[in-house]
This record gives sequence, structure tokens and C-alpha cells, in this order.
Amino acid sequence: MKSITMKALVYEAYGSPEVLRIKEVEVPAPKEHEVLIEVHAASVNSWDWDLLRGKPYITRIGGFRKPRYPILGADIAGKIIAVGASATRFRPGDKVFGDLSGCNWGGFAEYVCAREDALTPMPKRLSFEQAAAIPQAAVLALQGMRDKGNLQKGQHVLINGAGGGVGTFAIQYAKLHEAEVTAVDRASKRDMLLSLGADHMLDYEKEDFTATGRQYDLILDVVGTRSVFKVKRALKKGGTYVMIGGLMPRLLQTLLAAPLIRRLEKKNMTILVHKPNQADQQVWLSLAEAGRIAPVIDRLYGLQDAAEALRYFGEGEFKGKIVVRMKSENPKP
Repeated sequence: MKSITMKALVYEAYGSPEVLRIKEVEVPAPKEHEVLIEVHAASVNSWDWDLLRGKPYITRIGGFRKPRYPILGADIAGKIIAVGASATRFRPGDKVFGDLSGCNWGGFAEYVCAREDALTPMPKRLSFEQAAAIPQAAVLALQGMRDKGNLQKGQHVLINGAGGGVGTFAIQYAKLHEAEVTAVDRASKRDMLLSLGADHMLDYEKEDFTATGRQYDLILDVVGTRSVFKVKRALKKGGTYVMIGGLMPRLLQTLLAAPLIRRLEKKNMTILVHKPNQADQQVWLSLAEAGRIAPVIDRLYGLQDAAEALRYFGEGEFKGKIVVRMKSENPKP
């Protein structure tokens, strides 16, 4: 029997976006608790960029010499095409979105298989592109501010790296809690950040937020560019610093220094480990359906231009999310 193929963005060696190729590969078949999804849209995340380059080297676990996952893409939105023998949550035709980082990635393709527990029903109000922008970035923002940061009404919040996916969701979530928000990013993103509700904007190329003398109740750090010993100067006593991303030396420094800083200065320095969470996706779904938040999408690319989407991500100029849109007219396998 002739196998059915699909187009996918594939890489076989670590490197820059130049190693990515559009190839014809076999359409996967869903396992017992999996479903087959026709992907309509997938968004780019920092994990995609790290896995593509194989840096930091911890991203090479399970594939030191060559990529463990030949097809990147975790955040997807699409339509169920087929279900595994024991899958019961969805039926063919259902629209879903979710984070596939816990089930072998593969979102930058026309079809992908995923465990049904990684997926959430998609609301009618959202487009596939908007839904694909939510899973990882929005959940990280929620877990960082609500769970780790214990965000309270009226607090002073600083978001370092506010112009990307996590940051744009975090600003909107903080404003729902009537927080005073300072956004730190490139000057080119100022208008967008202020339009989302940020009260203040700092250009990191001209001003170091750790050296202004201002202090905050909560600091959400998406990029981890400053030493934890500098960051603590910008944190109020009893405040919380949540590190979501950054260089490995900064992560290790925060991990090692946190107990001492907490004991001596009563300042909480924490690291957020991403946990895909269907319930947290549902929180954002409800907010989006109610019109209280809206995913910020900078650019849309077709699958054939997905390598360019990764290149644009690596340049750091993007605002909010970058989304890869598949051909909606694809025939069903």
C-alpha cells in the first residue's frame, strides 16, 4: 500500500535556519491515546530556536549529535482528522489547540499526532492563528505571575523582555489585576507595549532597570540578561523575582543564590520550569473568548517560508508572536 505523505519543515543537523528544509515525509498514524491533527497554524517559541541551534547544550538531551525531534513546532491549532483506538475526548472534525512539547513536537508540518490530553477544544471566537499563539507563551506568563509570582491587585510589576510572546500576555494579565506595569525591551516596541497597557517602558539599550533606584513587587524575567545580584536591587523586600528564560550561567546563579538572598534580604528569587497545562490553557481561552485579552501576532508565514520565520525570531525584533500558517485547502489523508 502506498504511503500518504505531507510537507514538513525538517532539519537533520543543528545550526542556523539554513539547515531547515521543506520535505515530503510520511503522515504519522495516531497511537492508542493519540489523535491525528491537520495543522492549520503553529507558532514559534524560544524552545524552537534553542532546539534548532542545539544551544544551550542541555537542549541536546536525547540527541547530542543530531536532533532528537526532526520537526520543530510545539504550539499548534488545527482540526482532528483521526483518533487512536483508546482516544475518547475528541472526534474527527473537532477544532483543537495545544502545546506538543511533551509529546515529540512536530507542529511545523501539515499533519501531526499528539496525545489527546495535550489538547484543548478551540473556541469559535478565535482563529487558528490566534489559538496557535496561546499555548506555551500564555501558560508561561500565567504560571510565572499567578503561581510563582503570586500577583496581587495594584502591585508594581516589571517585565523584562516584555515585547515577545510571554511578555505581551503577561502585560495583559497584570493589567487585569490593575497592576502598574513597567515593560523593558527595545525602543522599537514602545508603541505596541504601551497599547497593551504598560504604564512605563524602558529601552534596555539605554537604561538598566536594576540601576534606576526603582523597586518592584514582582519582576518577571523572560530573557535573563542581568545578574541575580543586580536584579535583587530592583526588588522590594518581600517581593518576588521569577526567571523564565536566560543563559544557563544566569539560571544556575539564580538557583544557587536564591536561598541566601531569601534568608538575608527576604526577597524571593525563583525559576519557572514550564509545565504544559490544559487547565491553564483553558484560563486563557476563557479570557480570549470574553475579549479580555488578545494574542499579539507580528507576522504570518506560510509553511514554505517557515525557515524565514525562525530567522526573524532569532533577530529579536518581533513583537508578540510569529505564526506559521499551513495551507487550509490540504486534502485529508
